[in-house]
Amino acid sequence: MQNTDRYQSPLSERYASKEMQYIFSPDMKFRTWRKLWIALAETEKELGLSQNGVPVITDEQIDELKAHAEDINYEVAKEREKKVRHDVMSHVYAYGQQCPKAAGIIHLGATSCYVGDNTDIIVMTEALRLVKKKLINVMKVLSDFAEEYKGLPTLAFTHFQPAQPTTVGKRACLWLQEFLLDYEELEFVLSNMKLLGSKGTTGTQASFLELFNGDQETIDKIDPMIAKKMGFEACYPVSGQTYSRKIDTRVLNVLSGIAASAHKMSNDIRLLQHLKEIEEPFEKNQIGSSAMAYKRNPMRSERIASLARFVMVDALNPAITSATQWFERTLDDSANKRLSIPEGFLAVDGILDLCLNVVDGLVVYPKVIEKRLMSELPFMATENIMMDAVKKGGNRQELHERIRELSMKAGRNVKVEGKENNLLELIAADPEFNMSIEELQKTMEPSKYVGRSKEQVEAFLSNCVQPILEENSELLGMSAEIHV
Repeated sequence: MQNTDRYQSPLSERYASKEMQYIFSPDMKFRTWRKLWIALAETEKELGLSQNGVPVITDEQIDELKAHAEDINYEVAKEREKKVRHDVMSHVYAYGQQCPKAAGIIHLGATSCYVGDNTDIIVMTEALRLVKKKLINVMKVLSDFAEEYKGLPTLAFTHFQPAQPTTVGKRACLWLQEFLLDYEELEFVLSNMKLLGSKGTTGTQASFLELFNGDQETIDKIDPMIAKKMGFEACYPVSGQTYSRKIDTRVLNVLSGIAASAHKMSNDIRLLQHLKEIEEPFEKNQIGSSAMAYKRNPMRSERIASLARFVMVDALNPAITSATQWFERTLDDSANKRLSIPEGFLAVDGILDLCLNVVDGLVVYPKVIEKRLMSELPFMATENIMMDAVKKGGNRQELHERIRELSMKAGRNVKVEGKENNLLELIAADPEFNMSIEELQKTMEPSKYVGRSKEQVEAFLSNCVQPILEENSELLGMSAEIHV
């Protein structure tokens, strides 16, 4: 039953998927802690940690730790934390209760950041992989949409004023290219994620110098071995007590970029829905307005924009935090990280689900698109008309001035009188052009004015997008569940 007497985060209740929520869950965190403790103990054993020739860590202890890696005794940890006010040591204690033979070697040589910071990196990496999966699927549905409508002429806009025509598919490629840039940035960040490793209290590995009796060569092997056991290529070569908080900045900047791309697309869709040219999906029983029953508001696109603004602002948090860390570490990062990083991921997760849902169900109205385009096309065609008139003996400069005057007159007819655009009739009636209305109407074929839109779509999809989709084919095929 839902709690109604306390605050619930809308990110969990309304927007983010269960999969993303689990990645940032306490269960994920504490299971990862235990995996890290096992990796540390295994590494110390494999490197021959001993006292007077006797191994400090045994196979029996490692087996005991592995046997209880998943069945976390949360109640014991919770009660212990009430007493000692330290979450890491409470879980060390709880783990030790289940593993009495290994209790003395859990967390050996490590500081709290060994489990805390390494887990943060692992969690962010998993979350980035889920973001990548959803981003790839958004790119796929956008690619399909662009391919389907690559040749459908539509009025383009600069400054939201009518401009030279494009195609519906070419416009979708503008959205897709933004996401492609985000994908490239995401791939770079993912490929460069490293663990903190086990660096000790101030990053000097002094505790391991003591444990291994000053054996520098052996100590150099600790971090690479832990990284490999946890599925990473390497650890950051130097650190204070924590990994550089600039890593959090790098990660949140990727999320901010995705949010900005989604915001731009959602704004365009909202404007197109106002023009009645393209609409986001609208379900049979969906209510658009509590007062105006006829309305079909672009609610999902508005939600994308709303969540996107949150993420773009949220990206400031780790930037400020990384800038204000003192020397080897301060703890003014902790409370901020607990909020800014999970919520940034949960919000982007919701944004991508919405994007997938919206794009996959976009409704296009070709007749409306054509009507608006044809109402403006006479203005767009004036350069071609002028060239044709010059071929018939006209003076280019005089014709240019005459077209300007007639265009102004036709514009007044539309804006002031509320009449149809009669520019072609005005030109046909002007003897300087020496062109009939039939000749002029032949110039009103929209496909003549979209330039290389169709070819650009085909080249972009084939050369830039399709290779990425093929490379990530195992991630494709997902659908998005929208909660509200």
